[in-house]
Amino acid sequence: MPRRGRDRLVAFAALLPVVVLAACTVGPSTRPAVVENDAPAPQERPGDDSEPAPLPEAEPPGPSSVNWTDCAEETREQLGDAARGDLSYECATVTTTLDAPGAPGHGLSRTAVLKAGDGPIPLVVVNDVDGEPGSVHAARLAASMPDEMLERYSLVGVDRRGTGASDGVRCIPSTDRPGLFDADPSEDIEPPLDAARTAGQQCAINLDDEQAAFDSWRTTGDLETVREHLGVEHLHALGHGEGSRVLALYAARYPDKAGRIALDGMPDPSDDRPAALGDVAGGAEATLDAAGEQLGRDLRGDVTAMAERLDRTPEFTPDGYRMTGPMALRAVLSGLAEPHRWRALADAVGAARGGDVGGLAAFLQPHLVEDQHAPARIDGTLATRCNDTEARLPAEQITEAANQLAQDHPLFGGVVAQELVWCSPWPTRSDEAGDITSDETPPMVVVSTATDPVTPEQGTVRAAEQMPSAVHVAWQGAGHGALESGCVAEALSGFYLDGDVPRDGTLCPA
Repeated sequence: MPRRGRDRLVAFAALLPVVVLAACTVGPSTRPAVVENDAPAPQERPGDDSEPAPLPEAEPPGPSSVNWTDCAEETREQLGDAARGDLSYECATVTTTLDAPGAPGHGLSRTAVLKAGDGPIPLVVVNDVDGEPGSVHAARLAASMPDEMLERYSLVGVDRRGTGASDGVRCIPSTDRPGLFDADPSEDIEPPLDAARTAGQQCAINLDDEQAAFDSWRTTGDLETVREHLGVEHLHALGHGEGSRVLALYAARYPDKAGRIALDGMPDPSDDRPAALGDVAGGAEATLDAAGEQLGRDLRGDVTAMAERLDRTPEFTPDGYRMTGPMALRAVLSGLAEPHRWRALADAVGAARGGDVGGLAAFLQPHLVEDQHAPARIDGTLATRCNDTEARLPAEQITEAANQLAQDHPLFGGVVAQELVWCSPWPTRSDEAGDITSDETPPMVVVSTATDPVTPEQGTVRAAEQMPSAVHVAWQGAGHGALESGCVAEALSGFYLDGDVPRDGTLCPA
């Protein structure tokens, strides 16, 4: 795709408070680099022989029907030190269509949204289903965003269905949630399988006809309703991790409504879940090593010793559940997804080696425990992921796959194999899951991170190869998402502010 950005790119600055250690430049410039010619040649994708739809203008919206109310105090309380004092924060609820399979086009659902900043054009933010709610994620991004972006855009975080302050999924009893995390299926399939059966049965009872309504495809319908209420002709948006898949589905479903969309990490679209999870485990182990190098600690050694200790002698957390070795590794996986918390994670691992698991439990707490702001994340995660996937493996195949994962990735392979078990008792979907492939969408920037513990680069590249309008930017750094890269930030700045589409195959140094 022969596209080049114009020379003038307004600096995006770092969206996260991480210093970029090195960058190369193209020609004499003091700006962060956008390196365009060092990446491997892009693979042929469906639609490569046709021109994509033009990139829509970023125009001010028309009248909005969203009833915003001030929520600055509670937002700043949630963000803590990450809050920005001069930003406005407003919250609202948009009524959307539930659209359960048994009653298509019927039922009502509530979608919570948060607007950070006063820029005239909404930039919708969608996060991972198992990450912090989109509202909080958008507020966190806005707090470190430069004035140039906030003068043009306000960030509108969406709590996708089943999460945050939207109509949340609350279907797994609190006493049963730890069972989904506290055993390794490569050692014994029965405990995690029993936990998955219990969770599935309880969700079937508590959600009833709505059980199958929590998926990424129907979330795209929520985004379309949000777009209409915001009064914009096109949805300009930023996806993070698995939230990027939702936006890719949106663009394929509503190509004439897709605006300037960037996808920071994409999950592997492959139907081969064991292989995709192998990439996740490998990415997590590589990220652990990168974090240890950054901190000057043998973090892999510390995590291994901690897990072995808790395998022998589990400890009780402040919330009253037993912290086993697999559960501790799941907490580490959660912490690796947040580079700004790597030091706290390393300290928590060190404390857990001595028997104090309170710090480590804090990384799992949002997944297992409801609070005043949101339901436990595992409920919405389980519903969405199981509704999104069609494959269900029998127990013997899960055991075989889990053993192979544990052999290939001794630290995290057995733990990520838990996700093969979670959906095994869940009913398979009765309708189409949607497709990310469309030759009618405008150019979308798809950013991969070389060492990512959640959406590994291999999977992001495979996703981009399926999207005819995808423009791939590769960051050679580590962490979940690439917005801390000055090079990536500059490329996205030009894309959102000036409509400059990066060259496909742009390589950004670490």
